[in-house]
Amino acid sequence: MAEMTIKDSTANPAPLGLLGFGMTTVLLNIHNAGFFGLDTMILAMGIFIGGFAQIIAGFMEWKKNNTFATTAFTLYGLFWLSFVALIILPKLGLGDAPSSLSMVLYLAVWGVFTSVMFIATLKASKALQVVFFTLAVLFFLLAIGDITGSAYIKKIAGFEGIFCGLSAMYTALAQVLNEMYGKIILPV
Repeated sequence: MAEMTIKDSTANPAPLGLLGFGMTTVLLNIHNAGFFGLDTMILAMGIFIGGFAQIIAGFMEWKKNNTFATTAFTLYGLFWLSFVALIILPKLGLGDAPSSLSMVLYLAVWGVFTSVMFIATLKASKALQVVFFTLAVLFFLLAIGDITGSAYIKKIAGFEGIFCGLSAMYTALAQVLNEMYGKIILPV
């Protein structure tokens, strides 16, 4: 009996996940850079675009048997949901607000995870390497900002985070344009 193979004809979910991450990261870091307060616009983006869109992309990548993208999109989607929960739960009386030390640990754990994911991107595109490298730097800058209480470091992290988010948006939009035109419009 002949072996049957099934051709994968599903869409590339990476642009969805990268845009969910990138757009939300840009907006949060415009706040971190000091341009406006932390309001419901950022929280809504964190829940729906950074959170749910990335989780959906992660499940779609699982279907494509892509362990790296499944892990990245699903966990970073859950990062956004947990980040919003850290802000909202105390306001609802469902626990104490996180201490400075607990936020340092939270951000540092994400920095370590992202650093390992960056190492994995060394087998991927340069654009993806930029996204993960700048994200690792961002997590560590935010942790340092929390442990030192330095508004200056947080502001630097904000500008670095804007670049990180824009690099993810570029990577996503390059994939969409390159696929639509069937040639390299934007290099990745």
